[in-house]
Amino acid sequence: MVRCWKHSEDCLEEAQCTDGSAASSQSHFPHKAFWVSLSAGLLLVIVALGLTGHLGLSQPRSESIQIVRITVPDQTGVLIDQSAVVDQQNDLVTFSVTSPANQTSTVLFDIKHGLICYKPVDQESCFLRKMEKSDYDNVHSLLHESSQKQNHFQLSGNETQRQREFLGVLGASQVDVSTLEEPLQNLCQDSSIHWTKRVEGPGKQRLVYFCIDICFPSNICVSVCFYYLPE
Repeated sequence: MVRCWKHSEDCLEEAQCTDGSAASSQSHFPHKAFWVSLSAGLLLVIVALGLTGHLGLSQPRSESIQIVRITVPDQTGVLIDQSAVVDQQNDLVTFSVTSPANQTSTVLFDIKHGLICYKPVDQESCFLRKMEKSDYDNVHSLLHESSQKQNHFQLSGNETQRQREFLGVLGASQVDVSTLEEPLQNLCQDSSIHWTKRVEGPGKQRLVYFCIDICFPSNICVSVCFYYLPE
């Protein structure tokens, strides 16, 4: 009898211990699950905010840059392709001008600072000049058209107005690249930089070294020709 009672008591005590452990486990489980769920929720919120911030910062930048193609026949009827990278956020327009000989020169319009930089192909030189009213008018036609999401312009040879400008290179006036803004520095790194000024023409005693043709959606093509002024 006693032995049986002890056994029953042991069984009872064991059952009570087991029940107490289960109750304790059940009482702690909701708290643990709550904190795990809360941590996971906070992590998702942080990731979502990070992605939203990243997209919010990067999307306007990507949307503000557009590549525009301009195709126009030259005076002999040969088609010339040009491309322009329009960065409306920073007021920059960068032309890549391909000649009939399949050589590409770069022309950068820094509208914010009122400068044009010419980087001819196969030359370790850049040429600067200040923008004039006609330059602002021409480049603004490109900014306006690109804002309409049009990315290809086919100009007609008969309707295109052709103009010619002569720029005299001031060979003795080299520019320190560190004094220029970042877009100009990137374009003219490791190149000599010279100021130019608009002149009526080179005269018979001066030789025109090269010309760069730039066309705009307003049906205007400008042939910019360079020669060196006496020092």
